[in-house]
Amino acid sequence: TDAEVSTRKKTFAEVQTERLDQAERTVLIKCPSKLNEKKLLQYLASHGNVKSHFFFENRGISALIEFSEKSSITSLQDAVGIPSASEHHVVPFKSRLFTFTLKNPVSQHVEETPLRLSPQSHIPVKDLIEKLCLADSISSQMYILLNEYQLTEENIRLRFLACSLVQDFARAYFPDSTVKPFGSSVNTFGKLGSDVDMFLDFRDTGRHATKMKKGPFEMEYQMKRLPSERLATQRILSVIGDCLDNFGPGCANVQKILNARCPLVKFSHQPTGFQCDLSVSNSIAIRSSELLYIYGCLDSRVRALVFTIRCWARVHGLTNSAPGTWITNFSLTIMVMFFLQRRSPPIIPTLDQLKELAGEKDKHIIGGYDCSFVSDLRKIKPTKNTETLDVLLGEFFEYFGNFDFRKNSINLRKGKEVNKPESSPLYIWNPFEQDLNISKNVNQPQLEKFIAMARESAWILQKEDKTQHMINKEPWGLAALLIPFGKNNSSKMKNRMKGIGSETIRSLLDSLKLNNASSQQKAVGK
Repeated sequence: TDAEVSTRKKTFAEVQTERLDQAERTVLIKCPSKLNEKKLLQYLASHGNVKSHFFFENRGISALIEFSEKSSITSLQDAVGIPSASEHHVVPFKSRLFTFTLKNPVSQHVEETPLRLSPQSHIPVKDLIEKLCLADSISSQMYILLNEYQLTEENIRLRFLACSLVQDFARAYFPDSTVKPFGSSVNTFGKLGSDVDMFLDFRDTGRHATKMKKGPFEMEYQMKRLPSERLATQRILSVIGDCLDNFGPGCANVQKILNARCPLVKFSHQPTGFQCDLSVSNSIAIRSSELLYIYGCLDSRVRALVFTIRCWARVHGLTNSAPGTWITNFSLTIMVMFFLQRRSPPIIPTLDQLKELAGEKDKHIIGGYDCSFVSDLRKIKPTKNTETLDVLLGEFFEYFGNFDFRKNSINLRKGKEVNKPESSPLYIWNPFEQDLNISKNVNQPQLEKFIAMARESAWILQKEDKTQHMINKEPWGLAALLIPFGKNNSSKMKNRMKGIGSETIRSLLDSLKLNNASSQQKAVGK
């Protein structure tokens, strides 16, 4: 029943279905600057019941409008005109993106209630540090960070809408296809401002297979045959990429990267403000998204710790939005999960334990790999571990500051330190494709920098006198860890595993204020 679903935590598939459905009943309107919210909603209500709406800033004011019925959109589309082609000629593709302007602009100063705008980006690190200093424990600092950075309800809706608008194009060619987000947009670890990874899925077409059993004939479509699945993927993405480029309202900087290991189309979707990456269905990537979703839902400490470690890594240049030899956010997230499996008692179960709990519906074998795990969160026993985040943060740095990376690898299936199968500096097993190392790109200097920063951070947390710092109005706890530690290279830091005194922190803070805001922005990247 619906009531029963709303009280328990929804499964990943339920959330996806609900959000995709919601997105199909949604339109996006560019609004006039002097907007009377009441008038807009009154007008829209003439086309059908508006179930929810919000406003946001994106080169002017935009409104996301969710109708109760899909038919309301058709009704609205029938009333909308085509832009007059005076200086520009238009591509007559009718989407769910509209521009509203006032027929009689209001000249007199009407007392308008200002619109409530939903923020679509997070605060800069230096503002975050100020907020953190006011908290009363490291635990509450970590929850403040989580609240500032995590995706909001509105931002998630906007992400699903971006997918739904791309889906309108895909369906012009493939009426059964769906476009769904994966990765950080749906795995509960997404940060405001991060890209939207979306994929084109034809798998719903496989559902018809059972209907063929009846009748005397074997029946199938005549379809174009190609020598490889990869070539088919490249062709489909190439055409849809051209389509977005030529006809897609607000789709800019379309780049087709078809020779990558995973072919994709990158574009910027201006109406929603997102950078998007479109690829063709990758079942294993979806399983990874769902696995992280489950871990993120099991215990509130999981997400708080992951967001904290990612922000810390970004500030210290351990991660970077450009590809290279840095540790990726995905690798860091898996490291946090592994650490939580190693606690006593464990805070989250191993992947093998989740597989044990899998029912018939949860069985997934993909490309010869067993990707089965339980999807119903109620079947997973809550942890008996009561450690606070204050303790866990320090222990995380301790654990990886002293981890034997030379000998051991990180394996979520077993939740145990396993001998490395090959000599990459950092070896993290891909949770599903068991012969892949997800951190193969990381080199020795980057790993050593990570270890040095972890040790330094553990040291700062241990040595710190919180009350003294608070009296002196100095950053303490998590705030002290989000300030770059001197410009020491890691070899110097290893010799000098002593901490930095409060004077150093104070002078660092002063230099931070002088630092231009742009490097602050960079510090928070993805």
